[in-house]
Amino acid sequence: MKAIAVINGALHDVNLPVPQPQGRDLVVRVEAISVNPVDFKQRKAAAHDGEPQLLGWDVAGTVSAVGPQASLFKVGDAVYYAGSVVRPGANSEFHAVDERIVGRKPASLSAEQAAALPLTSITAWEALFERLGVSRSGADEGKSVLMIGGAGGVGSIAIQLAKKLAKLNVIATASRRASSQWCRALGADHVIDHHGDMPAQLAALGLAQVDFILCLNDIDPHFAAMATAIAPQGKICAIVRNERPLPMDLLFAKSVTMVFEMMFTRSMFGTADMIEQHTLLGEVAALVDAGVLTTTLGENGGRIDAANLARAHAALEAGRTIGKIVLSGF
Repeated sequence: MKAIAVINGALHDVNLPVPQPQGRDLVVRVEAISVNPVDFKQRKAAAHDGEPQLLGWDVAGTVSAVGPQASLFKVGDAVYYAGSVVRPGANSEFHAVDERIVGRKPASLSAEQAAALPLTSITAWEALFERLGVSRSGADEGKSVLMIGGAGGVGSIAIQLAKKLAKLNVIATASRRASSQWCRALGADHVIDHHGDMPAQLAALGLAQVDFILCLNDIDPHFAAMATAIAPQGKICAIVRNERPLPMDLLFAKSVTMVFEMMFTRSMFGTADMIEQHTLLGEVAALVDAGVLTTTLGENGGRIDAANLARAHAALEAGRTIGKIVLSGF
């Protein structure tokens, strides 16, 4: 099969054997992929030993084979999913994945539109509804959430979930006109600039403090502002690991909860509730098909090859993308 592998830190077009399904695996014919920051971070961390390593953790495709213990899908089913970071990635014509982290593709979306959703939908859903404990049925209606980095992949779906399901007052951050407009179009009530004084900008909106903060960027540059902006007994969730210890004492007086969201946790550790991601993706697909949620596809980067994938990595590393970059076809 055709594949794009990291070899000694660079992306290369290669040919590799087609994977065979084991246990509860599916083998999926990959039709479209999208690119996430984890891709370029894993590329940089890859061993320089000459061995090819497959990246890629967002897929839409069709089941081509099933393992002997698989029961949720059959050959021919259209699926979408984010894969596992401890298994080979999906930048290849065929990909093996545990069925418990796979969902049925939204029927109303193309493969390209669907491929933009899995990793970011899982991250946003788990961050809001599991880590922060926000009610997805609207019981927290009127409470406020600050989303730092609203126009990126996770922010683009988190804004929709927070506004349309949880009915929160959503304040997103963006630093450019285009990204601000994107956030507002997705449902943000207000947009402020994370390069400026965020507590002052919140105060200008009549918000002395916010109930929840979802940090989708690096934590360090924003930690002091978050400590000021969060309400007493509020909750903060971050999706990026910090490279140095945080001054957690800034949160002590307010009894603030600080949590982290890593959407690969369930698949990395084979947790007993791993199938929750299958269920979650099913709920997201139903919401998409009902017109409640929309795809977050921002740019189609062309067909799946090393050159186009390298361009997508570079765009993400520059930190100025809006929505998701998707590639399709070999």
